[in-house]
Amino acid sequence: MKKKLVAVAVAGVLGAPLAAHAQTANVTLYGRLNVDFEIVNGATCDGAPNPSGNTPCGNPQVTKNPTVTRLSSNSSRFGMRGSEALGGGLTAIFQIESSINGDTTAGNLGGRDTFVGLQGSWGKFTMGHFLLPLDDLHAIFGNVPTYTSSILSTAALWVQGAYGIQDGGFDSRAGNSLRYDSPSFNGLTFSGQVSMRDSSGSGGSDNGDHVQEVRHAFLYGANVIYNNGPIQVGAGIEGHQKVRGQNLDDTAISVTGGYNFGVVRVAAVYDHLKYDTPTGDLKRDLWGISGTMPMGPGTWYAFYGKASDGKGSAADGTRVAGLAKGNDTQSQQYEISYTYPFSKRTQVYAGYVKIDNGGQASYTFNINAYPIAIGGKPQGFVLGMIHLF
Repeated sequence: MKKKLVAVAVAGVLGAPLAAHAQTANVTLYGRLNVDFEIVNGATCDGAPNPSGNTPCGNPQVTKNPTVTRLSSNSSRFGMRGSEALGGGLTAIFQIESSINGDTTAGNLGGRDTFVGLQGSWGKFTMGHFLLPLDDLHAIFGNVPTYTSSILSTAALWVQGAYGIQDGGFDSRAGNSLRYDSPSFNGLTFSGQVSMRDSSGSGGSDNGDHVQEVRHAFLYGANVIYNNGPIQVGAGIEGHQKVRGQNLDDTAISVTGGYNFGVVRVAAVYDHLKYDTPTGDLKRDLWGISGTMPMGPGTWYAFYGKASDGKGSAADGTRVAGLAKGNDTQSQQYEISYTYPFSKRTQVYAGYVKIDNGGQASYTFNINAYPIAIGGKPQGFVLGMIHLF
């Protein structure tokens, strides 16, 4: 349930003089719990990698493929957002969004999209910690019926979403960010963002550290999206400058589009990744197609994506996250799911996903990753429930 706390009530505690300055302010509490039961396997490794990195268990016989059952929380969150009219069409906005682990008691205060900013007829400007514009493309082709989350997330192969910024992934929140989002021009919007890598926060993959700060590492991203009636089309770019090393720059470019025919909505996506490495550049292409079909009160969703072998001038065996250079480094993702709504706020879903890695690939689930050996093929069945409040 959403609850609005008007500033007049706050004035009763803090004093009547404040009411004149905040009579149009409001705060909204919101959240989502998404928990599922999973049956997962995919070739894990109990030993340490050998120096070559080609047989990470040291001996192929050490590799195992156990089936595990687990309860997982999938991008569950609790948030608070608000706005205050400042006059002249200008509004101050803020949001504090925290992760909630619905399967355990842990969480992360303010660890999701958290910002302060201004908006008006000219658009919106925000400062804080949030996803880059490239992520906005995910909803055009991705598993929207299951909220682009859980092990069903279609960002497992797409832009290496399972990995953090520091490891070469392009679907993580970035701290120390400045972002502009345009208003809609007859369905056309664009966004731009710059994120500094500094030691002002807790560090880590999202925020950076002092070493990156000294070498002036930073991120940038932009997108353009057209959304009008049955048509959605988008393109985006994201760059990581000097994040993994002094002269190592990473770039992701993606294009996607979808059309709703009524009986079925069809979408497609393409991405191109390029990494600098000490031995040369490492590149990869991906394409995918999805279909969303209403059936009764519920919705079917299906996805197929294929990531190509790693190529470029880098030496064979060079690896960045799940991608490696050479033959047999491709991967495919298969997925199907069905969601059933009990109401506008509550739904249940079931699905199956498999990531079919080549012998030298190591892609894994985007949300609730399952650790695998190189060449492992993670797959899982899920049965979940989502409640919005």
